[in-house]
This record gives sequence, C-alpha cells and structure tokens, in this order.
Amino acid sequence: MRIDVVSIFPGYFDALELSLLGKARQRGLIDVHVHDLRDSAHDKHRTVDDTPAGGGAGMVMKPEPWGEALDGILDDADADAEPLIIFPSPAGEVFTQAMARELASERHLVFGCGRYEGIDQRVFDEYASRGRVRLVSIGDYVLNGGEVAAIAMIEAIGRLVPGVVGNPESLVEESHEADGLLEYPSFTKPASWRERAIPEVLLSGNHAAIDAWRREQRIERTGRVRPELLTRELLGRPPGRHAAE
Repeated sequence: MRIDVVSIFPGYFDALELSLLGKARQRGLIDVHVHDLRDSAHDKHRTVDDTPAGGGAGMVMKPEPWGEALDGILDDADADAEPLIIFPSPAGEVFTQAMARELASERHLVFGCGRYEGIDQRVFDEYASRGRVRLVSIGDYVLNGGEVAAIAMIEAIGRLVPGVVGNPESLVEESHEADGLLEYPSFTKPASWRERAIPEVLLSGNHAAIDAWRREQRIERTGRVRPELLTRELLGRPPGRHAAE
C-alpha cells in the first residue's frame, strides 16, 4: 500500500516510523510519502492561507498550493492503482472499523491535512470531479488540524494490511470487530496483584467456559459503555455511525 500525506507540519508523521507501522515500512508493506504543502507555495512567505470569502473569523487554505501538491502526487501514481484522496474533516462521514477494513484493501491512499478554518471547497470539488474523494471525521470534536486524525486513520488502516500484525487472529477479537461488541478485559501474570485476583475461570483451563465468560464480559461492557452498539448487535444490525472530526 502506498500512502501520501500533505501537511504544513510534516514532522507530525515521524510517529509512523515507530512500532508496527515503522517495521511495516521497513519491510516494504507500507510505502509512506509525506509532502510539505508549503513547498507548493512560491511567494516569499510560502503562504498557504487567506481571508475567507464573504468575511468571518479565521483563515482558509488557498486552492493553488493544494492543486499543485495533489497534481504532483496524482501524476506520480501508478496507472493501475487509482488513488483515493481522504480529507480529515468534522464535516465528513464517520471513520469506523468497518471503514478501516474497507480502506485497507486500497492500493494508494492520499491524506490531505487541512488547518485553520479548512480548505477552499473548490479543492474538494476539483478532485472529486477527477477521481475519488472522501471527507472523513474521527469524532464529535474539533482539532487544530487534520494531522492527528490522519495518523489515527493510517494506524487503524495500516495494521489491517496483510503481514503488518504478526498474529492475524489477534485482530478478530478486538473492539468493533466481527459482531461489533467491545473487547473483553485482559489479564496476565501474576495471578494476584495488590489483592486483586485474575478471575478463576481464566485459570481453569476450561476453554469453553473461558469463551463463554469472555462473551459475557463483552456484552456487559458494551451495554455499560456503548449501549447503542449492544442494541444493534442483539438485533443483528451492524454497529451504528456517529458524528465526527
């Protein structure tokens, strides 16, 4: 998978050199290219923003630097792997585990990280007319820019790329996977810590009883923390979507 990122703060993405994603990059499973948007601004101050049309607070990112940066990425893309451009945005569709699984099958993703009051709408319209564009939100809150959201999505997507996680079975029982329930509590040695004991069933060796306990814990936790997911699970519906950044 190739991932291109456009940002005025490319240093944010040094985090992608760490942990499993860093190892995946070293092994050639994920190919990440980070582009500084200011390299596409050619005035003395490398300006990427201007006042909003119609007035109002804040600044809006100019279309010209975005056009040059995205054109360069698209021109360099493989002819048989149409890029999908993703703009993190509070006005976008909600990012879910199901979307992460869907995007993990893509061969080329491009993340455009906005700042200030956002990106000129014409950028979205231009590239939607030429290919695939999605505005995606990661939650009901506002961030200073799209970088944190892009990193969260890249990690969620990247770990689903075949070969990135050593034991694929570990992906199956996580929260929001399969039946949409939250994950059960986990324990390890010692058997007792500060007078808190591991549940006896987990030490019993009875795998059927352990599976049943874990299922009960998933339902209990989901009902307590995210009851809307439990309702849909019991009704046989997929987990619901929520609003977002």
